[in-house]
Amino acid sequence: MTGDPFVDHRGLLFTVAYEMLGSAADAEDVLQEAWLRWADVDRARVRDPRAYLVRVVTRQALNRLRALSRSREEYVGEWLPEPLLTSPDVAEDVELAESVSIAMLTVLETLGPTERAVFVLREVFEMPYGEIAEAVGKSAATVRQIGRRARTHVAARRPRMRVSGAEQRAVVERFLAALRTGRLQELMEVMAPDVVLIADGGGVATAALAPLHGAALVAGVLARANQAVDPLTTTTVWLNGAPAVRFEVDGEPTAVSVVVDGGQVTRVYLMRNPRKLTRLDQPAPLAR
Repeated sequence: MTGDPFVDHRGLLFTVAYEMLGSAADAEDVLQEAWLRWADVDRARVRDPRAYLVRVVTRQALNRLRALSRSREEYVGEWLPEPLLTSPDVAEDVELAESVSIAMLTVLETLGPTERAVFVLREVFEMPYGEIAEAVGKSAATVRQIGRRARTHVAARRPRMRVSGAEQRAVVERFLAALRTGRLQELMEVMAPDVVLIADGGGVATAALAPLHGAALVAGVLARANQAVDPLTTTTVWLNGAPAVRFEVDGEPTAVSVVVDGGQVTRVYLMRNPRKLTRLDQPAPLAR
C-alpha cells in the first residue's frame, strides 16, 4: 500500500472503466479525469475512498460512453473491444477473466450506458445497490430493476464459455496448429459447424464488414490469411484472461480470441484495427 487510495486501487479503477468502455485508451483518459478530481477533494471528508473513487470513475465512464455512442454507430464494419495482454494469473480469477473476455465485452456493448454500468458494478464487482445508485444517479429500487433487465439481456446473448483452463488451452493450441498449416480440413475440424467469425478492421485494415457463419466459410478466410503471409508466424498469448493467438500481417499485429465449447471453437474474434492493438506487449493491470 502506498498510502494514496487512488494509487492503491488503480488496477480496480482501470478495470471498472475498461469493462464499461471496452477501450483501454478511453479507460486511461477516464482515470486521468478521475485523478484530477481526486486531487482537488478534501480527503478528510471521504469516508470510504475505494467506494468514492469507483463512483467518480463510473460517472466519468458513463459520460464518455454516452459521448462515444455516435462514433460507434458510425464505425466501419464490426466493432470489437480493444484486446489487452494479461498475465496468466488473471485467468485464476474465473469471474474476472470471464467478465473481461472479448466475448463478454462484445455482449456488454449491446447494453445501454446505465445498464452496462449497473451490470458491471453489481455482477463483477459485487457493489451494494445503494452505492451503485449513487454512482449512476438513480434510486436503489430503479437500479435493481435495471440490474434484472441487464442480467436477462446478457444471459440471452453471452456465448457458453464454461470450460476448464486446460481445455481452453488445448483447443487454442489445436486451432493455432491448424492456422499455421492453413489447411482447410484441419481448420474445419477444430471449429464447430456453426462457428461465427467477427472481424474488426475499423476501416483501416482489411477485414470482413459483417459476421461470417459456418466452418467452411470461416476456414476459407483463415486459410487465405495464411497464404497471404508466408511463413505465418503465430504465437500463443494471454489476452483478456484467456489463451489467444497473435500473428503479423504486413508488419502489423493481428489478435485472435476464440470461444471454446464442447472441445471446438464456436466463435472467432479477429482484431486487425491497428489503433486497438497497441497494448499487446505489456500486461494490463486488471484487478477487482
